[in-house]
Amino acid sequence: MNRTPRSPLRSIFLVAAITAALPVACTAQPPANPIAPPPAATPAPPLVSGLPDFTNLVQRVGPAVVNIRAEVTPRRSARGQMPGDEQIPEIFRRFFGDDLPFPGGPGGPGPRGPRGGTSLGSGFLMSADGYVMTNHHVVDGADNVTVTLSDRREFPAKVVGSDEQSDVALLKIDAKGLPFLRMAPANATKAGQWVIAIGSPFGLDHSVTAGIVSAVGRSNPYANQRYVPFIQTDVAINQGNSGGPLLNTSGEVVGINSQIFSNSGGYMGVSFAIPIDVAMGAAEQLRATGKVSRGQLGVQVQALTSESAKALGLPDSNGALIADVLPGSPAEKAGIERGDVIRAVDGRTINDSADLPPIIGNMAPGTKAKVTLVRDGRTIDKTVTVNELDELAGTAGASPRPAADGGSSKPSAGNALGLVAQDLSASDRQRLGLRSGEGVLIRNPGDSGAEAGLRPGDVVLQVGRNAVGSSSALDRELGSVKTGDTVMLLVRRQGSTQFIAVTAQDDAQAG
Repeated sequence: MNRTPRSPLRSIFLVAAITAALPVACTAQPPANPIAPPPAATPAPPLVSGLPDFTNLVQRVGPAVVNIRAEVTPRRSARGQMPGDEQIPEIFRRFFGDDLPFPGGPGGPGPRGPRGGTSLGSGFLMSADGYVMTNHHVVDGADNVTVTLSDRREFPAKVVGSDEQSDVALLKIDAKGLPFLRMAPANATKAGQWVIAIGSPFGLDHSVTAGIVSAVGRSNPYANQRYVPFIQTDVAINQGNSGGPLLNTSGEVVGINSQIFSNSGGYMGVSFAIPIDVAMGAAEQLRATGKVSRGQLGVQVQALTSESAKALGLPDSNGALIADVLPGSPAEKAGIERGDVIRAVDGRTINDSADLPPIIGNMAPGTKAKVTLVRDGRTIDKTVTVNELDELAGTAGASPRPAADGGSSKPSAGNALGLVAQDLSASDRQRLGLRSGEGVLIRNPGDSGAEAGLRPGDVVLQVGRNAVGSSSALDRELGSVKTGDTVMLLVRRQGSTQFIAVTAQDDAQAG
């Protein structure tokens, strides 16, 4: 059967019809105003190329890294019995936890636990005449400390001094002409830099691990070391690495390996090191006086949240909020008040409340510091002369129990936050360390307060900057609060003072 040849013109029309019917995605052109710039026609040069080879570095600095053996001799109690678990030295708890999993520990054979024992840590030589730096918790409670060099020579070590807060210990061995490590410049370590650790994990001498700096100036909530702005790394650190050096690619010490974050007791990718400038400051004081003195302002600080920043009229949540000022402290003498927000010290920005203690703590007592703060929307500079930190300063107290209904104390009549408050008795104020006429007891925080974290038994000291001493005064201060407003309440709880930002809800009603 003969077919009539198809006209070229008809074929063109057919193709055009099919093209018009295709989905838009098949024929769409790039948007005129894209969300992100299109890829470059020429690939960008790589910012990182190749992997580092640490061979030369390890050969150069390895001889200055030492092994530390700390021994605790057995002791008997007054009745001739061995000590119980509660008397196990802190050195073992910090190294191995409460389970003490290795018979004899990674330091080798020997009795453990309540019968004394031996454990291993790391350290490094910091001078040719035998000064050695390590962690406080490596030598804490030890009766005998031995330093073993890379050439297997052993020396008895004297503990020149040891500081728990910085977790730094300074040792001295009687030797000359020793290899030693150089210290990196202060504040030169940045996130993303390569770092190397050399130490004795599980007793394995001179083990080398590497990684990068994950963060600097890190507050470690799992260690009682608020004066240390830790270097966080992903370098593999395990039991026995404590006290060893953290090195940059120039072979300089940037920190001392001190802590790991772990649910299992082993490495989980988060390690903490003490910055070398903090460690050196402690070591110099230990050599000179045998102890470390720190500066203090005499304030209690807390972190700013977005809600509290809003209530204080701040553009952001940077800074340290002053929750309390100790009587007679340098801060009080300089005119710093509750509710002030410290934004800088000597020009160094305070981004978070955890930034303040290390900066002030590392100042020598008697140092003058310029504190930049915000108060009622105004930026103010105060000159403060820090004094020596007293760890025993301040008093603790328990919150009073809410009085039973029908008590002699007068409850509040009602306020926009729905707080039910009650006047404090003189004995309550005395127990809490409050001044006469200061504070009002929360019986029921209401929905708004409970959501913000208020609890029955809390004591409200201030609404914003205004002190309150009775339930009627509290109601009066909250009288202008409207639904959606956020108000700052200064609260005393179990001896601690803090601001709590409370936002008034639609259904906030007095109880």
